[in-house]
Amino acid sequence: MKVTVIGTGYVGLVSGTCLAEVGNDVLCLDVDAKKIAILQGGGIPIYEPGLEDMVKRNVAAGRLHFTTDIEAAVHHGAIQFIAVGTPPDEDGSADLQYVVAAARNIGKHMTEYKLVVDKSTVPVGTADKVRAALQEELDGRASKLKFSVASNPEFLKEGAAVEDFMRPDRIVIGTDNEDATQMMRNLYAPFQRNRERLISMDIRSAELTKYAANAMLATRISFMNELANLAEKLGADIENVRHGIGSDPRIGYHFLYPGCGYGGSCFPKDVQALRRTAGEYGAPMHVIDAVEVANDAQKHVLLDKIIARFGNDLHGKTFAVWGLAFKPNTDDMREAPSRVLMEGLWERGAKVVAHDPAATHETHRIYGDHPQLQLVDTPMAALQGADALAIVTEWKVFRSPDFCAVKAALKTPLIFDGRNLYDPASMREAGFEYLAIGRQ
Repeated sequence: MKVTVIGTGYVGLVSGTCLAEVGNDVLCLDVDAKKIAILQGGGIPIYEPGLEDMVKRNVAAGRLHFTTDIEAAVHHGAIQFIAVGTPPDEDGSADLQYVVAAARNIGKHMTEYKLVVDKSTVPVGTADKVRAALQEELDGRASKLKFSVASNPEFLKEGAAVEDFMRPDRIVIGTDNEDATQMMRNLYAPFQRNRERLISMDIRSAELTKYAANAMLATRISFMNELANLAEKLGADIENVRHGIGSDPRIGYHFLYPGCGYGGSCFPKDVQALRRTAGEYGAPMHVIDAVEVANDAQKHVLLDKIIARFGNDLHGKTFAVWGLAFKPNTDDMREAPSRVLMEGLWERGAKVVAHDPAATHETHRIYGDHPQLQLVDTPMAALQGADALAIVTEWKVFRSPDFCAVKAALKTPLIFDGRNLYDPASMREAGFEYLAIGRQ
């Protein structure tokens, strides 16, 4: 099938590449000429395991192409995926200007039937706006061309996006006519050979499903974080509690790991957008309100522990930070807890020496040559002469370090662990002062 993907961010680039991988002829459009030049040159503008090799393989095979030519992109695909950004406005609502602009461009240049699919995470009712924009452009041309609009929300985890697309646990499509449904079934047939994964529903339900899924996961994280904070005060161990409740099949173990807050491009933005939508329709969501408040507070937990240990004046102190990205296997720093921690340390006069396996370049892009920040190439390099270590991201490389070397490198054998990577008893035996989340 001929497919056009509008937008080459995480969602667009992964989706387009994976669709090409199973044999489709895919053209990816982006108005960012620098990004397209990188892709045409064999590189990728994001960090995502396995993606670069797949891009190169499908470009070489002639199944994957990149362009800034809007008209050519519209003419190419019978299916037009809109996968552009939907950043939050100041009030928390999703900014749909790029989605609507993409729809207008399709209406302006289409010369035959198109199935236009919202792949971006968008509020309920966005398909109506896309349909109206398309129709307005066609009416302006006095054109009677037909089109359909569908919703196909993505469920891709950064760091595992390729695997999630190639082996999905579900494929949600929202349509309002059988022809569009069948086109989507045909497109996704290669991804569900061993069992049916496609769930077909109305468009508004599909739009809400994406927000509901992310809000539920964010709720579980914030609940466990607050429970961990309570466990500390009660003298309980949150890891024991996690095993105790996770063994209940109605609860399960997924997303029950306490930490120093969630970040990224999805959960914070989607929780805000869902809250905004609920407010617009007079149906406030008190649980979701609390989730956001709890997460904002949790991002300060490591800083609060450091202040409780060292005091509020941190001039002359240096802290090693392991992990800058909001989660492992990505370089994404959006809403990352590390930013709250580092900025709080700087405000109090401390210096930070940090290491992340992938996010060094992105950190430098955000902070430039910050006088209180040093970025280093190895975990051990961050420790030399530091007053303490703070672990913010649970990269695998941090899970089993040489603790003797860690102890020797630090001024004080002190670790603030925002991801509960180590066993407290073992750390005490090794001579460390170990302050984790919800553990004694």
